[in-house]
Amino acid sequence: MDTGQQGAPGRKPLDRPQTPDELKFYARNYTLLAVLALILFLPFGLLALYFSHQTNEANKCSAWEDAYRNSSRTMWFNMLAILAFIGIIYVFALVL
Repeated sequence: MDTGQQGAPGRKPLDRPQTPDELKFYARNYTLLAVLALILFLPFGLLALYFSHQTNEANKCSAWEDAYRNSSRTMWFNMLAILAFIGIIYVFALVL
């Protein structure tokens, strides 16, 4: 039962190219920061990469609410990964 849709249910790719006005609404996906988060702290890094991918898919489908929501989630998981890494380094510095 493949409907040919990608991404979240109810989201379908456009049958036309996006207009320049639509391209201005693109949400940031923070992919490079997600890769850094993946290196620093794997669990949050994986979630950040997942939401970064979801942001790209929503941008392609002009689903702006989903794109901005996933962009925000990506940034939160990026920051959590960095903070977790700093916390781990801090704990190891106190123990050693």
